[in-house]
Amino acid sequence: MSEGKLEKMEKDFTPQVDALLPETEALAKAGQLNEAIDKLFSLEKQARNAADPQSTGRILVHVIKLCRDANNWKLLNEEIVLLSKKHGQLKAATTKMVQEAMSYLDHTPDMETKLELIDTLRNVTDGKIYVEVERARITRMLSKIKEDEGKINEAADILQELQVETFGSMEKREKTDFILEQMRLCLAKHDYIRTQIISKKINTKFFQEKENEDLKLRFYELMVHHALHEEEYLNVHKYYKQIYDTESIQQDDVKWKAALERGILFVILAPYDNEQSDLLHRIYQDPKLADLPSYHDLAKCFVSVELMRWPRIEELYATSLRQTEVFTPKTDDGNKRWKELHHRVIEHNIRVIAKYYTRITTKRLTQLLDLNDKDAEEFLAKLVVSKTIHARIDRPAGIITFQVKKDANHILNDWSRDINSLLNLVEKTCHLISKEEMVHSIAKAK
Repeated sequence: MSEGKLEKMEKDFTPQVDALLPETEALAKAGQLNEAIDKLFSLEKQARNAADPQSTGRILVHVIKLCRDANNWKLLNEEIVLLSKKHGQLKAATTKMVQEAMSYLDHTPDMETKLELIDTLRNVTDGKIYVEVERARITRMLSKIKEDEGKINEAADILQELQVETFGSMEKREKTDFILEQMRLCLAKHDYIRTQIISKKINTKFFQEKENEDLKLRFYELMVHHALHEEEYLNVHKYYKQIYDTESIQQDDVKWKAALERGILFVILAPYDNEQSDLLHRIYQDPKLADLPSYHDLAKCFVSVELMRWPRIEELYATSLRQTEVFTPKTDDGNKRWKELHHRVIEHNIRVIAKYYTRITTKRLTQLLDLNDKDAEEFLAKLVVSKTIHARIDRPAGIITFQVKKDANHILNDWSRDINSLLNLVEKTCHLISKEEMVHSIAKAK
């Protein structure tokens, strides 16, 4: 298709158009639609060749308006295609015609007519940069129709055709809205890899402006959905923290409490590492956490370097936590996360034991962890492999050693460092003794 041309106007056809439009409208009302269109085509060619975009645009709009008024939707589609393919058709005129036709989409007599018009407009705008925004809006409309019909996969595929991040003429807010819709449909059809790829197209700095808070909340809710499926609990915490920090959420007690509760639970569920520990301590220091005493106490258990027995945790928190959607017993995910919480308690206890003990018997370890020998050894091995702790198990003796055995190089380095430190102290002491002797000898001389 022609990309249209943009040239300097040679002649203004406004007077001729002003005279012809009422005349052709009267002809169309008298049932002479084809005659009216022929007259408009004659003037359209002159205006197009003279590069008069205003007059050409008015004629194109009037042609399809006459077809609409005559309820001749088939002819309307034909004229849109014909006019857009005219040799050297002006960009501004084509844009006006497409925009006018788009306004008819909500007034079509039936769905079949609407889909035909959408298809025509998508074909006409295909590959034309100057109507890329209009094409995007039409495509989104088609996607919504397919979704309403229950064709989620087809709706997602239609919308994914659009690379809106490359559209220079589309406003950033509308562009972000389109990308969020693409993410939503990808999640709806369980395409989690593509969701992750599409999410990278959004620069989160855009959400710092207050007027974009609604888009920010939509984005992070979609990301929570994605991270939950991937069981990336630390990411879930980060997304809930972003939601929690949003001004509109902070002003609603119910919403910020819900976000903070989920933020606490998912940072606790995340596997231990330096980042997880840092984020847990940060959220534990939030003054608003005091308004949620149960969650504050649970976080304190994980922050403190103290053992917490699983039966006691169940007794204190099971009733309230199992009522939340995070740990609900009604779903497999809820039961799985409850089991994961038990694992986090065990791992916390092993880290505490490793901090206070250099050696411990297997029997005593199982008592402290409320586990059998096999499970206790399995959890211990997991933490050793992840390098969270250092431990060696002597199975025949039933003893676990947490102390790191140093190799010969480490021992020699420590010895050398200690000798250097000792010699420095001796030298400093000798210097101070000499100084004192000099001071006393001067005092005696006086």
